[in-house]
Amino acid sequence: MRPTPLKALAARVLTVAALAAVSLPSTPVAASPHTAPAAAAACTPAQVVTNGGFESGTSPWTQSSTTVITSRSGQTAHGGTSFAWLDGVGSTHTDTLSQSVTIPSGCSSASLTFWLHIDTAETTSSTAYDKLTAKIGSTTLATYSNLNKASGYAQKSFDVSAFAGQTVTVAFTGTEDSSLQTSFVLDDVALNTSGDTTPPADSTRTPAAPAYTVDLTSNTSGTVWTGHESATFTNASSTALSEVYLRLWDNYHGTCSAMPITVSNVTGGTAGALSVNCTALKITLTTPLAQGQSATVGFDLGITVPSGADRFGYDGAFSFIGNALPVLAVKDGAGWHLDPYTNNGESFYSLAADFRVTLDHPTSLLVPATGASVDTPGSSGRTVTTATASKVRDFAWAAGPFSKISGTSTAGTPINVYSVSGISSANAQSMLTTAKSAVDAHAARFGAYPYGELDAVIDNNFWFGGMEYPGFVLDLVSTTALTHEIGHQWFYGIVGDDEYTSPWLDESFTDYATDLAQGKTGTSCWSSVSWASTAEKITNSMAYWDTHSSRYSTVVYGYGKCALHDLRRVLGDTVMAKLLKDYATSHWYGVSTTAEFKAAAQAATTTDLTSFWTTHRIDG
Repeated sequence: MRPTPLKALAARVLTVAALAAVSLPSTPVAASPHTAPAAAAACTPAQVVTNGGFESGTSPWTQSSTTVITSRSGQTAHGGTSFAWLDGVGSTHTDTLSQSVTIPSGCSSASLTFWLHIDTAETTSSTAYDKLTAKIGSTTLATYSNLNKASGYAQKSFDVSAFAGQTVTVAFTGTEDSSLQTSFVLDDVALNTSGDTTPPADSTRTPAAPAYTVDLTSNTSGTVWTGHESATFTNASSTALSEVYLRLWDNYHGTCSAMPITVSNVTGGTAGALSVNCTALKITLTTPLAQGQSATVGFDLGITVPSGADRFGYDGAFSFIGNALPVLAVKDGAGWHLDPYTNNGESFYSLAADFRVTLDHPTSLLVPATGASVDTPGSSGRTVTTATASKVRDFAWAAGPFSKISGTSTAGTPINVYSVSGISSANAQSMLTTAKSAVDAHAARFGAYPYGELDAVIDNNFWFGGMEYPGFVLDLVSTTALTHEIGHQWFYGIVGDDEYTSPWLDESFTDYATDLAQGKTGTSCWSSVSWASTAEKITNSMAYWDTHSSRYSTVVYGYGKCALHDLRRVLGDTVMAKLLKDYATSHWYGVSTTAEFKAAAQAATTTDLTSFWTTHRIDG
């Protein structure tokens, strides 16, 4: 979603703090993401480096010579009496120090820290003659040099959460050139794991591979729809699945005594009580599903569209029907995700699914919808629109006497623009031109648009500005807003996330993509930045933003995209472009987390990004 222009944030500027490590010319080997177990493991917080303070001899460290771990004079320990002293010889020399560690599965945080002191006889202020490289596995975390000399110890910290469940080697390599010593002194090395049980990888989120079949018939105005829906799914978890939850999101727009979304005559299980303000319906399955087993639940469905130019509502003769189809909630290592509806942003966490939706409606109504649509004659004066969509997270449609224009982007994506009354033909044509340009720009950066056609429904009465659904967007007449909503086809649609827990993963990334598509570099991105409190972070959840709603756009859209522009400046344009394309590819139709993005970014550079995340308030 993009806020209305009246709520849009002003440009802001942040001075980026200097990073702790100097990025030196080298090409790190990209980290290989771990293969997650079939089910989430419980988090057992632990410190997994042994003898990190070097006070218990040398075991289990492997050192290149017996003088690396030492207590000899010339240097001092950060704590205790012993430390690791690499180099300091003053001639061509290499020292190494390493330890194999096992990072347990299931924790939301794994952090490698160490204390480092560097002194040197080198006098240059521009040339890195002597270097220390810190690695985990094959991934270079950072490279330091004589240019980083300092009078005391400084702690370095790296997010290594991506290596959970692996046994990897933590290694330090110091190299000196032919003259003038540089000493790299290490102490108190630790690798701490902590946090709640992290959601498992995509394959163990459950119920997996949903397939929805829907048959609905509308009244004459398209404001009431009745029929049947079924959902087939598979239990991907090693824990038996005895129930599922349907999210009836649009019951937020009514009351529990007058629900816009009604479910009845459930088959394949027993319906329980509604919860979360009647937006969650528990269905106890007839038979619990073991891992790999599938089941189908079916039910009769009623949808009554309320008045209002909303993402679920009608504006005169035009109905907008977003989030109306019940979809399966997600269960992972943290349990069932049954977050409340938020009108400030999105709560719609779901897995990629297949939809086949048949909509029987008066022929006088056009029905743009998610997926590829085919119209066939129905009974007298009616048309049956059958829409099919693969690997999408939701299904939305509209109904009304729209004006429609169509075209095809340069790269071959069919675009349809549907306008309500009062939208001029010039504005409709402008939105078609924008949509063609935007879909191709995003596809070139993040991967080919996979959903066939793209429908844009335009109404200047939308209070929310714009709203994204797979292959279907609602928008004002706004070049920036439409480019933003189309960007959501990648960030939320293709690269999924838990929108309630991590709204920045779709909104910040989409606003950054919008800037790139419009040729904006973010050079004047920040101006007079002011954080409201120490608790305010780019990565806060919608639970926080719903109680600080006036700050949501400023921080998540504004500060978030500016942080990504800053990251691009740290990494360089080429590296950042490759990072985001690879990131999209590796999570295509899956779900990402903040920790996974941070790990991917760190793996793309030798620069320690710890201070970057801290300065930009990106936690996770």
